[in-house]
Amino acid sequence: MAAKLPARLLFSYGLGDAGTGLAATVQGFYLFPFFTEFAGLSAGLAGTVLMVLKVWDGFNDPLIGWLSDHTHSRWGPRLPWIALGVIPLGLCFGAMWWVPPGGIHQRLLYYVVMAVAMMTAYTAVNLPYAALSTELSPHTNVRTRLNAARFSGSLLAGFIGLLLAFRFVSAGADGYLRLGLTGGLLVALTGLACAWGLSPYVSHSARPVHQPEGIRVQLLRIATNVRFRKVLMLYLLLWYALQLMQTVSLVYLRVVLHLQGSLALAMPMLFQLSAVAGLWVWSNVSRRRGRVHALRWGVYLWGIALVLALLLQPLDLADGPFAGPATSFATITLLVTITLLGLGGSTAFLIPWSLLPDAIDADPDRPAGLYTAWMVLVQKVGIGFGIFFLGIVLEFSGYVADLGLDQTPLALTTIRLCISVIPGVLIALGLIVMRRWPERAARAVEAA
Repeated sequence: MAAKLPARLLFSYGLGDAGTGLAATVQGFYLFPFFTEFAGLSAGLAGTVLMVLKVWDGFNDPLIGWLSDHTHSRWGPRLPWIALGVIPLGLCFGAMWWVPPGGIHQRLLYYVVMAVAMMTAYTAVNLPYAALSTELSPHTNVRTRLNAARFSGSLLAGFIGLLLAFRFVSAGADGYLRLGLTGGLLVALTGLACAWGLSPYVSHSARPVHQPEGIRVQLLRIATNVRFRKVLMLYLLLWYALQLMQTVSLVYLRVVLHLQGSLALAMPMLFQLSAVAGLWVWSNVSRRRGRVHALRWGVYLWGIALVLALLLQPLDLADGPFAGPATSFATITLLVTITLLGLGGSTAFLIPWSLLPDAIDADPDRPAGLYTAWMVLVQKVGIGFGIFFLGIVLEFSGYVADLGLDQTPLALTTIRLCISVIPGVLIALGLIVMRRWPERAARAVEAA
């Protein structure tokens, strides 16, 4: 597979993150507004549910990673988890968008329970799947292409999810429920198709070395792996920047820029498409110049977009987005900003996961499930608490989830900081973390 990747392998591996990508994208953009506008939760309670969702998703990773590493079947240790987990995941995703009867506390309890169930199924599918990119091939370029296919599937499926949201959410709570049920069906179907498509290849993939390890031994293993610590920190910084922007994006577009209706809902779709293009741009740059070089240029574009997002002013589109020179310029600037955010932000998907196999290879036992689990755990716990504090900060700033009300100046400033300055600091720290990554050494080892 080093010379030429089979099309079925690339396509099937890309499908593996389609269902989870659709779920993550739709939740990232719409779950917070759904909670605050239709389920009756305050911004603080909505942030609490999102924190539970992320933190539980992180804490179940080591267990499922260990179980995946120790699973024996004719299809290898990973594929049974994907095939058996996607149907519960689809059902739970659909149920997450229902508004149950009862008061706020009953609804809060329902959403917390559903978040725990859904993210257990999510981890059971996504973590074993993510570990496969290391085990299907020992070659850096092949792994990078597999991850490009993975996140292309994720982002394109996310785009389809946003199209469904564009179609359904205007109908209110019933529309959100239809979004959940349709999305849940797609989650299940794409996961089953991935398992079927990968079945000829996983039987020849690498296997983890089986040896029982307690939490203390696992922590010692990852603490002594310098490459893993760097990848972990990079992933945490880039993904928190991306998740922070994603969570607050619709609030920013509607409340700060005064975009309403279909135009506001279309902006996340533009982000998804430009991020897909960015994946293959940075994949090619990685193959020719190195992954850290690709990261550097992607972060530069991302940073330019964040400056533009900070400076954008409210748009008056009563006569249309291209009604006059000033309005046209403002609209084009917004479109350029969203496009650059997608192109630059796609590095958060591709680069950390393409670097992770190098860190796994630095460990003689190469327990891909263990390293994948701890990488995702730290990332999700960090993001979970970060989104929780976002909800608390928005509530403290006076933000009210009612488009008919004028927001306080402090709320508007807080939203601007969350969409621009804070992500900018995080991605700059990511570049600092990767200053001494041994890219040339990794290529020399592979060539040898």
